[in-house]
Amino acid sequence: MNMKSFLKLLTAGLLASATVIAPGTAANALDEQQKKEFGAFIREYLIANPEIMLEVQDALEKKQQDTRTSQASEGIAANSKAIFSTASDITLGNPNGDVTIVEFFDYNCTYCKRALTDMETILSSDKKVRFILKEFPILGPDSMAAHRVASAFKAIAPEKYPQFHKQLLGGPQRATEQTAIAVATTLGVSEAAIRKSMKDNPNDQQIRATYELANNLGVTGTPFYVVGNEAVFGAVGHEELSSKISNIRSCGKATC
Repeated sequence: MNMKSFLKLLTAGLLASATVIAPGTAANALDEQQKKEFGAFIREYLIANPEIMLEVQDALEKKQQDTRTSQASEGIAANSKAIFSTASDITLGNPNGDVTIVEFFDYNCTYCKRALTDMETILSSDKKVRFILKEFPILGPDSMAAHRVASAFKAIAPEKYPQFHKQLLGGPQRATEQTAIAVATTLGVSEAAIRKSMKDNPNDQQIRATYELANNLGVTGTPFYVVGNEAVFGAVGHEELSSKISNIRSCGKATC
């Protein structure tokens, strides 16, 4: 089939498709033989040019990313207070910093574990950054239980939470209620105190609020960052995060 014939069949196919939108157009614009020829040509062309499938995949991923970014941007603008000023969140670094990074994380997220060093690198090298940790347990019952222990630990010994966070997230063990309590006891908080706090002050409302916020931002995984006015999906590394920090200081936006 030459290109002229292909274009003719393509046009006919589009006309046939148009009947879904405009009833009355000929529904049988392609006969059975033309459909076979059309399908055979497409197959032959794709086999001869498989790189097209990569281009299609790239275009799809870009479109999906653009959609996510747009939803997140709108969500950040509409939920600024919940993102940057929730009292139950832990703030590390400079509480009066000129740039704020917010990280949604799960204690059992492998990528969050790797990203722990990114946060530590930024905080050790830049004393003007405010870093907010937002607990977002999405990886099953163990994660939920570990985060409940973390919430209780914060209520009892907030000054020790950075150490707790580093040990639980940075450790090789799976985060569960028991492993989280074990970390807490090494830092001087008893299991009895943890369990009493969990009973007296359950963090269900806090978790629900974080889930609702994440839904508004289009968050589907961890880690997820908000850097200034911009959403950052995934563990992108400290260099990219630092670059966005510099951009905010130079032009007022994460991407200049």
